Amino acid sequence: MDNQNLIDMANRIGDFFDSMPDRDEALAGVADHIRRFWEPRMRRALLAALDEPEENGVAMSAFVKEALVEHREQLMPAAPSTA
Repeated sequence: MDNQNLIDMANRIGDFFDSMPDRDEALAGVADHIRRFWEPRMRRALLAALDEPEENGVAMSAFVKEALVEHREQLMPAAPSTA
């Protein structure tokens, strides 16, 4: 999975929601969009990139970082069942 591409996509989502007047609603909007439309492995990779030092390339915006940190629990995919 290309983390730089995921970060770029997340930043574009963040750019859209960052224009909203209600910051809490905007942060929730970023997280909700990623939760609803990104598959679990994409969400896992994006959250892992959040914890890693920034590479040379596309940097995650502060707004997206804030949204991911604030809504991390709801973004984590459920563990696959072993049944």
